[in-house]
Amino acid sequence: MSLNSFITLGRSGLRVSPLCLGSMTFGEDLGWGASVANSETMIAAYLERGGNFIDTANVYTNGHSEKIIGDFFAKKGNRDRVVIGTKFCCSLFEGDPNGGGAGRKALMQQCEASLRRLQTDYIDIYWLHIWDRTAPIEETLRGLDDLVASGKVRYIGFSNLPAWKVSEAQTIAHFRSWAPIIAVQLEYSLLERTAEGELFPMAQEMGIGIMPWSPLKHGFLSGKFRRENAGSVDTKRTAMGVPSETDYLVIDALCAVAEEVGATAAAVALAWVWSRPGVESTLIGARRPDQLQANLAALDLILTDAQMAQLNEASKPALNFPADINNHVAPMFGFPGTTIDGYTAPASPMLSASANRY
Repeated sequence: MSLNSFITLGRSGLRVSPLCLGSMTFGEDLGWGASVANSETMIAAYLERGGNFIDTANVYTNGHSEKIIGDFFAKKGNRDRVVIGTKFCCSLFEGDPNGGGAGRKALMQQCEASLRRLQTDYIDIYWLHIWDRTAPIEETLRGLDDLVASGKVRYIGFSNLPAWKVSEAQTIAHFRSWAPIIAVQLEYSLLERTAEGELFPMAQEMGIGIMPWSPLKHGFLSGKFRRENAGSVDTKRTAMGVPSETDYLVIDALCAVAEEVGATAAAVALAWVWSRPGVESTLIGARRPDQLQANLAALDLILTDAQMAQLNEASKPALNFPADINNHVAPMFGFPGTTIDGYTAPASPMLSASANRY
């Protein structure tokens, strides 16, 4: 696969690269990001490889991430050839009750501020970054629909919301003929698979594209964190935690597969994510150009069924009720002993071949 093997995102006509360049690391304002020069080098390298999808947010490095992207395309041009997504809801203004959130006043001013920093007159995908429980979802959706109607926003996405809230919003948008949600961003990796319980089936059922973020779990799956060097990894982001014993069981399996295929652990972890059913474009991020190139190597990697099964088993999650009943028990009782859509249900323990059917 390549970056210009484009994918239609959700139930829309928007075509994007299978790996999206995330920019949370753009800018050194927080003490650990990429310099402006390195950020621009990574954007250029990504575009040269055929990529067309860049993701940012108003809150990333206090707005500097958006400005870096805006400055780059102001100098280089070709903004219309790229799909730029940014997010709203997180506030940049301490103490201002309307500085963030998803109410109409807040989302409108956040959009205008992002447009200024990005130096563009439209945003391709405008993402609700987090759930604002204080704002009625109808108000948020109507505000977003107005932005689409005005031409300032092309498409709508949701990030980090529970499945039931996304379903509610999508249903309201459908029946009121408002702009639909075309994709959801969610954390997903070999170390975080609980989204498979409700978010994945919800998105697939409703025609919403899935965009995983943190596919390397804060770097835990990059290959830097191994049992033999636990506690000695030189990274400024270890403040986000260190792997647990359970994590190391997954990391051990990942490194074994990486050695088998002659690839980096990061490439294998990313290849596993973008190969998963329902995943359409995966967010990748880096602080240095060499890290970006290492992540892009995942596009050249195809894991065998046995290798996928090895990783699946090592990282098998415990899902919330009623995921297991719906995934395994329901087919066994509903169509025991038959194969439907490629899945063969086991025999039901409640039936006997010699029993009467009353």
